[in-house]
Amino acid sequence: MLALRLLNVVAPAYFLCIALVTLVLQLFLFLPRMREDPTAARLFSPALLHGALFLFLSTNALGNYVLVIQNSPDDLDACQGAEARRALCPPPSTHFCRVCARVTLRHDHHCFFTGNCIGSRNMRNFVLFCLYTSLACLYSMVAGVAYISAVLSISFAHPLAFLTLLPTSISQFFSGAVLGSEMFVILMLYLWFAIGLACAGFCCHQLLLILRGQTRHQVRKGVAVRARPWRKNLQEVFGKRWLLGLLVPMFNVGSESCKQRDK
Repeated sequence: MLALRLLNVVAPAYFLCIALVTLVLQLFLFLPRMREDPTAARLFSPALLHGALFLFLSTNALGNYVLVIQNSPDDLDACQGAEARRALCPPPSTHFCRVCARVTLRHDHHCFFTGNCIGSRNMRNFVLFCLYTSLACLYSMVAGVAYISAVLSISFAHPLAFLTLLPTSISQFFSGAVLGSEMFVILMLYLWFAIGLACAGFCCHQLLLILRGQTRHQVRKGVAVRARPWRKNLQEVFGKRWLLGLLVPMFNVGSESCKQRDK
């Protein structure tokens, strides 16, 4: 239990450190490098377009990250009375989280990177957090590859060039041909790639469960759910104004975690 609580503190700090490092590299390495292009147009320069796109991705990733923490799943005590607990909060949808030390409704899983349980109220924000974190990491990797390609005059036309970049750069770093800042960017490329793929896979898995109307907790426990149209399951999580929530970080529209019967 002590190890889980420690992980619940270390994991969010790790994520915030990665986010801060990414922001610093974008502002002080990648963007200045793009401004040095003399052939770039003033109005739609690569630096301006890159900055706007990265700002959009990072704002949505961090915004939904904050909303996942603020919009915690409902506690069992939110449903008033024993009759309401039996009717509206059936046992298959509840789970006692040892890390949070509370019983939550429509429990999906505990996310250590947010330090919070994921349920019906913050599921949409969690999925969008995974989506935009994946996009921001993969886009930062592409920008970092362009930076390394320009600084070290390396061509990534060959498919295996990215795979052989790390061992080649390590040997060149110890020989003095690669600077410490450049080696750090190369290490970040592989970290962005790993985080981007992991978040993308987790996002796809979570969307599949949402379409089925299931939670990870129900899958682990083998709880059967009533078959419903996938559109209804999707609307229950993302709401009617799903497009607005996709573009701007916002709370779920009308949380119904203690208003609807678990199906």
